[in-house]
Amino acid sequence: MNMILNIACLGLLTIGIIIFFGAAIGVLRFPDFYSRMHAAGLCDTMSTICLLMGLALYQMHDLSLPNLLVVGKIFFIVAFISLTGPTSTHALIHAGYQRRNRPPIRDSKAKEGSE
Repeated sequence: MNMILNIACLGLLTIGIIIFFGAAIGVLRFPDFYSRMHAAGLCDTMSTICLLMGLALYQMHDLSLPNLLVVGKIFFIVAFISLTGPTSTHALIHAGYQRRNRPPIRDSKAKEGSE
């Protein structure tokens, strides 16, 4: 049973790190503000959840009361991040839109004319 928990824990931690690096690459490579915020908001929330769930599984090796309390705290943190991550991303995007940072217009006719 410990080996299965170790493999699941390692898998979740690996997935979280890969998603986090994907978000970092998206923030660096995407062309405009809205694309960057999309990458940061989605991937950052998901990577944090995967990392915390991996840590919660790691704490489940020994089912003592202090470890179960730590797992409970991690689940509350996951719930908090699940609610506040998308909300803060939306607030930042809304603030950018209010400051007249409009999304770029991607017109297919404009691209055909420039080629």
